[in-house]
Amino acid sequence: MRVLLIEDDTALGAAIRDQIAADGHSVDWVNRLDQANDAIVAAAYDLVLLDLMLPDGLGIPFLNALRGRGDVTPVMIPTALDQVSDRIAGLNAGADDYMVKPFDLAELSARIGSVARRYAGNPNPNITLGPLAIDLAARSITLNGKAVVLTAREWVLFEAFLQRPAQLLSKAQLEERLYSFDREIDSNAIEVHVSRLRKKLGTHVIETERGLGYRLGRP
Repeated sequence: MRVLLIEDDTALGAAIRDQIAADGHSVDWVNRLDQANDAIVAAAYDLVLLDLMLPDGLGIPFLNALRGRGDVTPVMIPTALDQVSDRIAGLNAGADDYMVKPFDLAELSARIGSVARRYAGNPNPNITLGPLAIDLAARSITLNGKAVVLTAREWVLFEAFLQRPAQLLSKAQLEERLYSFDREIDSNAIEVHVSRLRKKLGTHVIETERGLGYRLGRP
């Protein structure tokens, strides 16, 4: 996924960014709400992590404005505000999850995966695709009962297809999933990753619509 992290605590922000990146996601990290607004205009995000106390304002009005203009991007709130009234306010404003600092980074990863699956329309982490058995929570795949190892980028790309099984995904959409603003995009990166996925998972696991993009096929 491409994640927008809005957090002004330098140490915590770095820890969250590194955890999300280690899970194979692309992360853009900002520490102010005005920067967050600019980022949302410039890119399409799959998830927003929103702190509630930022140098230039509060997170709840930001979230209210986001939902008010019809943006349905999943939003999780990691915050030090631990009162029940704060949690209620965050959830009522449209947050999908609320975590009180300090929290375990592994739990954050699990919650991110859970929210992503709900928005993809399939909260079940276990998917069967022909001879493939996929566990989204554990990030594991077996082909005819044998384990298949994917790199982080291969997994992120394959997960994009699993989340939208009937949808044609353009090269630009897939590049959005793989790279953040500060990463240089190789012109043939998507083709290379798709080729590797086919070698590992089956020739027909990803179908090509020439000149248009790719979609999930059958292995």
